[in-house]
Order: sequence, then structure tokens, then C-alpha cells
Amino acid sequence: MKTSFDYIVVGGGSGGCVVASRLSEDPSTSVCLLEAGGDGTGAIINIPAGAVAMLPTKINNWAFETTPQPGLNGRRGYQPRGKTLGGSSAINAMVYIRGDKTDYDRWANEEGCAGWSYKDVLPYFKLSECNERIQNEYHGRTGLLNVSDLRTDNPFQQRYLKAGEQAGYKITDDFNGADQEGVGIYQVTQKHGERWSVARGYLLPYIGKRDNLTVHTKALVERIVFKGKRAVAVEVNINGQMFTLEARKEIILAAGALQTPQLLMVSGVGDSSELAQHGIPLVHHLPGVGKNLQDHPDFIFGYANKSVDTMGISLRGSWKMLKEIFRFRRERRGMLTSNFAEGGAFLKTKPELPAPDVQLHFVIALVDDHARNFHTSHGVSCHVCLLRPRSRGSVQLQGKSMSQAPVIDIGFLNDPQDLEDMVAGYKMTEKLMKAPAMAEWIEKDLFTADVKTDDDIRDILRKRTDTVYHPTGTCKMGTDAMSVVDPELRVHGIEGLRIVDGSAMPSLVGGNTNAPIVMMAEKAVDMIRGFSRVSPEAQLILATAQQSDVQPDVKASLKSTEATV
Repeated sequence: MKTSFDYIVVGGGSGGCVVASRLSEDPSTSVCLLEAGGDGTGAIINIPAGAVAMLPTKINNWAFETTPQPGLNGRRGYQPRGKTLGGSSAINAMVYIRGDKTDYDRWANEEGCAGWSYKDVLPYFKLSECNERIQNEYHGRTGLLNVSDLRTDNPFQQRYLKAGEQAGYKITDDFNGADQEGVGIYQVTQKHGERWSVARGYLLPYIGKRDNLTVHTKALVERIVFKGKRAVAVEVNINGQMFTLEARKEIILAAGALQTPQLLMVSGVGDSSELAQHGIPLVHHLPGVGKNLQDHPDFIFGYANKSVDTMGISLRGSWKMLKEIFRFRRERRGMLTSNFAEGGAFLKTKPELPAPDVQLHFVIALVDDHARNFHTSHGVSCHVCLLRPRSRGSVQLQGKSMSQAPVIDIGFLNDPQDLEDMVAGYKMTEKLMKAPAMAEWIEKDLFTADVKTDDDIRDILRKRTDTVYHPTGTCKMGTDAMSVVDPELRVHGIEGLRIVDGSAMPSLVGGNTNAPIVMMAEKAVDMIRGFSRVSPEAQLILATAQQSDVQPDVKASLKSTEATV
């Protein structure tokens, strides 16, 4: 087995798939991608509705739990994370959201991340995106991440939009354009009605076809090996056998916000006092590793109805689902193409806010405890999450081995203002769900029928709030003492080691995190290579080149025309 490469990428999620794919476009560069889970293929992944089988189980899912949370009445939270090529993009709701432009300007102007303003990152969002419908200055049409409108043809989409109008909210058909605010139907990472995970777009087409790309699945990286302050290799367990794989240029960590800091710490990079508690020899004192954990706290309204246009179990529903199975096989349309969270909204709890501070996900099924509490009833749900919580948590070690789950303290509602902001978001969501267009389809309020006062709202929020699956920030980018990576995503104080995943976000963006991580990875590739694919000169070369498996050598072409990037 080959044991030496130019680049080793740890983690086959959204960031890792992009980096491995793009770097291996250069046939002179060897890349090895290591993924602890499976190969990212199969019907349960490709059929969008298959997510309901993965989210509440350990199928393609690490299925972590948090420590007991004081802000949630001592409950443990749930943290599902993808465990397969494609990472969480293989098990998520496929919602394509970038966040608000103010998020990236905050990164650049307030959080020490020069080069990450909205103006800087928009070209990389466009570079990654292939949007089937929208063609304007905010969207890309030739990227590897396919973005489409839903193909469910579900009438509840229009009922939801009508309810939004009746509640007095603006209606939008693009949450990723000039203005994020409004109520609308989500675009999704699908193609021809099937899930288009980041692995499916960026990686799977090239496995076995690029001689310079090696991908190992069922490969758990146990430790980074250092020579002095330089990362030179990884120790990895591949199907029960230990190997040491060497990286001649860089090791790129893309194991996610929960396991990237864990891997750093078990390898000797982190807060020296915490590592000493586990008897881990110190390589480099970096106190920010595992700190600054952020996630969107989320509450779900749930309502029963008898409409077979919503998911549920009944004789009528079973007959319809049988027809839907045949429809999916014929047309790749209908209920099996559903991401469940078909509608959405970005709303301001105060009109003077610079950007929406709550997000809604309207679901055509009853959702209770991440689908772990099963209801046979047909029904609908609506999530409301707080986009920029003040509360912070941490990731710590349970022991020296990566086979032990990290200790995750998510910190939900520890800051009292988060609870008050959630109360405001609750009221705005309730207003929409009680608008006539939705109210006529509600037969029973399962969770909030007895909630009347603000204190009742606070009580139900503490009883039922949990994650909407966006943990970030545990190896934050920046220049202060608690930063882990610099604005080029290089680990402070260490050579040959970079982080390209959600852990590097300095603060949460206002929305789902998959598309931003893909953007970060596209930008990281240019930082690693040392030239820009989004400069005007590079865009001209790429636009005029014929499509092929190996992209044109942009760097050589730019040099030959003496262009400056």
C-alpha cells in the first residue's frame, strides 16, 4: 500500500471532499483522503427521504450526545454527524443556505479574518455552485455542487407561503441573493430528484479514475505525528490494521467541529493543562482548541392532521406512498424526493436588526426529538432556531483514543439573552402557523397547546430545545490568543497543518452550514496552491476551456500571459 503523499486529508465530509478533489485535479500532486465511515453510496443516501432512517440512528451517523445541559433542564442533547464520504452532507436535509452577508463582513472586520468578507467569499460560493434555476450575479451555474428547486410538488408549500403572507411576512424566492429576509421554499443540494452530497459532486466521479487520488474508507486516524513543530504523518487504523502515512507537503484536517479538535488534542496540540490531565505529551500549547463551540438552538412546533400530502402512517397514506415509490422510479419526483424541511424563513425579531436573527424550517411531517420519538400521525412541524446565539460550549477529551467519543458541552441557553430571543422567535413562528392557510390543516397541537404566557414559553423552550445540526467554531480562525488557525487556515505555531471544516469558523453564520463549509474549502484550495481561480484572468481561462476531467492548468496559463493574481 502506498504510504507517502503530497497531501493527506483527514475526514471525507464537505470540506475534505472539496479539498481532495480540487488538489487532485493537478496530476502531479498526490492526495490521500481518509474517512472513518463508508463509501457515501447507496439508496438510503441517494433517495432524499432516506434521511429519516439515518438521522435518528447510527446508520452513516456518529450519533453523539452532549453532556447534561443546565440551560435545557439537565437534558442531554443529540449531535448527529455524518460518518461516510460526504459527511453530514450525506445525511442532512440538503438545504442550500449561505448565511447573511453581514456574517462574513463580521469575520473580516471584527474577528481578525482578513480576506473573508462577503466580497471575498461570494466568488467561491459561485465557483462551487451549479444552480439549475437562478442565474444572476449572486449564483454560479458551472460548479460541482448541484442546487435545484424541490421536486415534491407538495401543495403544503403554497399553503405555507400563503400563511407567511397572512402573517405579514415578506415572501422571497431566493434566500441567497441580495436580501436574506423573508418566507420561502428552500433550494436543495439535489440533482434529478436525488441527493447531491458533496462527495457525489466532488469526489465519487474521480475515485479510481485519477491515479494521484487515494481514498481509504473505514479509516480512523488515531494521531498526527510531529517532527518538532511540523506535522509529517498520521497514524491510521484502516479496517483493523494500523498504518503510518506520510505527508510531504501538508496534512489537512477536515474531521468536523467535534472531531478535529479532538484529534488535535490527542496528538498533543491544545491547552497544556487539559492534555496533562490525560497524560498526553505536549507538542504545542494552543488554548483555543476545543473552545468557542457554537450551534443554533432549535425548537420544534408539531401539529397532527389527516392529509396524506404529509408524511405519516395510515391506510390512505400507505396507498399513496406505494404510488409515490413508482413515481420516484419513473420521474424522480414526488414525496421520496422530499428533504422534509421544504419551507423556510429568515425573520428579524426586531426591525432594527441588520440581518435576520431567527430561521424557520417548515417540515411536512411530525418531528419529535430528531425523529427518535415516533408518531404514526400525519402532520407538519416548524422549527425555529436562533441564528447568532451568545452562549458558548466546548469539546474536551474523554480519553487518549479517537475511538472514544468527545465530551461535548454545547452550552445551549446558558446566556439568558438567548432564551429571550428564542421567546421572540417562538411568537413569530406561532403567528405564521396559526395563520388561516395553515390553521385550517391543523387538527391537534401536540406540544404547545397549553402554552399561554411568556413564562410558559420559557418553560417549553427549556424542555424541548436542541440542535438543528450546525456545530462550529472549536478551532476558530483569527489572530487573537484563543485562535487556532490564521486567516489562511494554518494552525498557529505548527507547520504543515491546516484545518478546513466548520471548526475554523470564528462565529456562526446565519443559516445552514454545509454551503459555507464548501465555500471555505474552495477558498482553502487556492490558499494551498498559491493562486486564485476567481480572479478575472482565471475565470476567463476556465470559461473558455473545454470541459474535461482534468481542469486547465490555470496557474501556468496565468503565468504565460503574465497576469497578476
